[in-house]
Amino acid sequence: MALLVIASCQLMVVLDITIVNIALPHIQSALHFSTTDLSWVVSAYTLTFGGLLLLGGRTGDILGRRRMFMVGVALFAVASLLGGLAQDSGQLLAARSLQGVGGAIASPTALALITTTFREGPERNRAFGVFAAVSAGGGAIGLLAGGILVEWLDWRWVFFVNVPIAALILLATRRHIPESERHPGHFDIAGALTSTLGMVALVYGFIRASQHGWSDRFTLASFGAAVVLLTVFLLVERRSRQPITPLHMFAERNRAGSYAIMLCLAAAIFGMFFFLTLYVQDVLGFSPLTAGLAFLPVSVLIAVGATVTSRLLPRYGPKPFIVCGALLAAGGLSWLSLIETDSTYAGSVLGPMLVFSAGMGMQFVCLTLTAVSGVPRRETGAASGLLNASQQVGGSLGLSILVTVFGTASADEARRLLPAFLAQATPAEQLTFSRTGQLPQPWGAEVLTHGIAMAFVTATVFAVIAAVIAVVVIRIRAADLERLQGSGPEPDPEPGPVTPPEPGSAPGPDPGPDTGPEPGTASDPEPGSDPGPDPNTGPAPGSGPGPGRV
Repeated sequence: MALLVIASCQLMVVLDITIVNIALPHIQSALHFSTTDLSWVVSAYTLTFGGLLLLGGRTGDILGRRRMFMVGVALFAVASLLGGLAQDSGQLLAARSLQGVGGAIASPTALALITTTFREGPERNRAFGVFAAVSAGGGAIGLLAGGILVEWLDWRWVFFVNVPIAALILLATRRHIPESERHPGHFDIAGALTSTLGMVALVYGFIRASQHGWSDRFTLASFGAAVVLLTVFLLVERRSRQPITPLHMFAERNRAGSYAIMLCLAAAIFGMFFFLTLYVQDVLGFSPLTAGLAFLPVSVLIAVGATVTSRLLPRYGPKPFIVCGALLAAGGLSWLSLIETDSTYAGSVLGPMLVFSAGMGMQFVCLTLTAVSGVPRRETGAASGLLNASQQVGGSLGLSILVTVFGTASADEARRLLPAFLAQATPAEQLTFSRTGQLPQPWGAEVLTHGIAMAFVTATVFAVIAAVIAVVVIRIRAADLERLQGSGPEPDPEPGPVTPPEPGSAPGPDPGPDTGPEPGTASDPEPGSDPGPDPNTGPAPGSGPGPGRV
């Protein structure tokens, strides 16, 4: 029951990133968003969520993980209610930001609760497998749920649906999840603010560049601010006795490698969901519900892949799965880059999407276990926090890069097609173009498809980089799993409910010897406990430059 509660919270937080995607056209019409402003319906959530993950994890370490888990869920529910009741764009964006804060508190403590509730070994591996599958498949489930709610009810229900779910989670948490021990410490506000604002500035700079160009003064100012803030962040963390980001965590090569791989793969999967959502609706003409159903195979295959991989880990070790998974993801994305305006879902989308999903399903269990297993109990929050921070930063930053590529490529294609359009357009079409700046169909679909294809080419590069990192950096083998089984550096004084190990489930791999804290660092808990991968996220359709814009 404890795992069901934790997984339900993670699913609610993860799917809320994508459940809004399908509803965006309806939100735009109801609350009078411009296309540019509409992107902030997604960004307001992902930026606050990703930016505050480390601070959210630190609060769980210091104030109690169950307590802060419940605070985050309650805040998320209130924000969801406010979002559903929003009457203008400002109210909705404020609610989305508040949702991100709630998610940043609840989500980091979720994975940390697994490490304190389930014993290391088959039991914890099974919990990690379920958690990783929920995290990885939640985005696709969100797209499906969004399609159902928008088509059958109203766009406001993509927010209202969270309220009863959160209420049930809160009731079950009090009954089935024990409180973890608290550790005295400090919140490292300076580190939290500089890291969050630095990431926001960096992501904003890329998004701004996609809309206004690289020479725009606000684009340059954003990148400059990001460099300054992130530099200050590193200086603060090096001097802090209790840093929000324990830099010594990167000293162990397998753990550091898992963070870097997650950074790259999150960028790839954010891009896959975002651009395929655009393509199936705006080019293939799918309805909201049909678009949601089109992504259902993704969540199914990722869940199956995560489960199978967790069982095979003791025999083969994580490295083969990480390498093969990244290469499969790269192959799927490369295949997707071949889409054209006359492509079909069955012929050009489903196949590469399944290849990509198979690769990602192999990744998440391996990366989660490699990053978290074997660290001291007081540092599990830090290890899991850095994993999810890598995911959120990689996803947000990577998607902003892909949107920039998309915007540049689509603008170039629009300029190339403009003479042909002007030669064939009717007076009415020319008048519409002069007012909107967008080419009508079929030219608009060609522009959009070309931009998406170029974005997939770039996403392929991200996946290839992940594979290279896995080959060069990751060294853990199957023999290491048996050697490190049950050799955690600290006993678990409050193990929580115990269930019999499932036959064939994988033991808890430990990525390598624990490095422990650096000399001079505090012995109090490290910050940033955080959930496992939540990769299926990304801005919604319409958040980038409009197709056909010149």
